[in-house]
Amino acid sequence: FAAGTDATLALSGASPERLQRYQHVRAAGRFDAGHQVVLDSMTHNEEAGFRVLTPFRLVDGRTVLVDRGWFAFGRSRTDWPSLDVAGDEREIRGRIDELPVPGVRIPGPATEATPSAWPRLMNYPERAEIEAALGLRLYPHVVLLDRDQADGFVRDWVPPGFPPIRHIGYAVQWFALALTLAFLYVILNLHKPEPAPPDQPPQ
Repeated sequence: FAAGTDATLALSGASPERLQRYQHVRAAGRFDAGHQVVLDSMTHNEEAGFRVLTPFRLVDGRTVLVDRGWFAFGRSRTDWPSLDVAGDEREIRGRIDELPVPGVRIPGPATEATPSAWPRLMNYPERAEIEAALGLRLYPHVVLLDRDQADGFVRDWVPPGFPPIRHIGYAVQWFALALTLAFLYVILNLHKPEPAPPDQPPQ
């Protein structure tokens, strides 16, 4: 994660402009388990599944979506574990992020439920779509719930890009290539053919 994002800031009362992506935050409020969004087409370790977004009503009156993590595809697209979470006042911790976006956004219906049905299954929704479904304005960021926090699912949050092991693999490959080229250079230069003697002038 970026330098400076490990400092924990209070989300309640904070201006969104002050927060950089992956900033670690804490927030006091209550979960709204009655209006949850289930994100379709989410993968983890190349396995299909879903992610759960639960509104969290902050003590300052605003509402932020909390990503409680991923769970695997079951016997059907609505075979889900219990999404229940208590609505008692609590403090949560997590990191600031954005809603997931597809590589290519295809126009079409994003919601697969009747307008009054909750939880709502949505496929890569934009914030405006979720706000329309909830009937309220949302905090412009999402909070990725920390792994040690209660009432979550699988939460292996990593910043986008190559994981560290990929960087190490590329470094080893380039080092091996450089070593091979250096070895070939030495071998070829040690076995240079002797130059031919100059032609002798005729007697």
